[in-house]
Amino acid sequence: MSRIGNKPISIPDGVTLTREGGVVTIKGPKGELKQAIDAEFELEQQEGAYLLKRPTEQKRHKSLHGLYRSLLNNAVVGVSEGFKKELELVGVGYRAAVQGNVLDLTLGYSHNIIFQVPSEIKVSAEAPKGKAPVVTLEGIDKQLIGQVAAKLRSLRKIEPYKGKGVKFVGEEIRRKAGKTAAK
Repeated sequence: MSRIGNKPISIPDGVTLTREGGVVTIKGPKGELKQAIDAEFELEQQEGAYLLKRPTEQKRHKSLHGLYRSLLNNAVVGVSEGFKKELELVGVGYRAAVQGNVLDLTLGYSHNIIFQVPSEIKVSAEAPKGKAPVVTLEGIDKQLIGQVAAKLRSLRKIEPYKGKGVKFVGEEIRRKAGKTAAK
């Protein structure tokens, strides 16, 4: 029994969902996304929502049911509200600057890191006085934003002793105790 797959996909005003074969196109005020799903799955329209139905009780169909429902729901939320991830650069001298879709990062290495952000994502950087710089990623594709955020985070992973590196805003870091002097 798929609990996720059986939930209806609510469609807000201004969002349309069309299906052509194995591709579902979702259009909304923020843009358009296409999601490929198995052609055997049915999309049933209800009042203000869609219900995804699997064709059989095979293990393959059961495993894809919740996945397809989540992917379609993420696309609907993306084209109506959008997604946003914020990364914080924690460390002395860590900086971020944006020119178009190019992110220039200073992360304590001997050189700056130039990171080309995909054109589907809007990137901005701000450095509030007395706080760590924050890089904000905004867009309609949840998977792409998560992938870019993970790549940025991997450029300087958080280290557990001083807590320096690139982290998500609000993320808790498990700190370790350093060496203690023996007497």
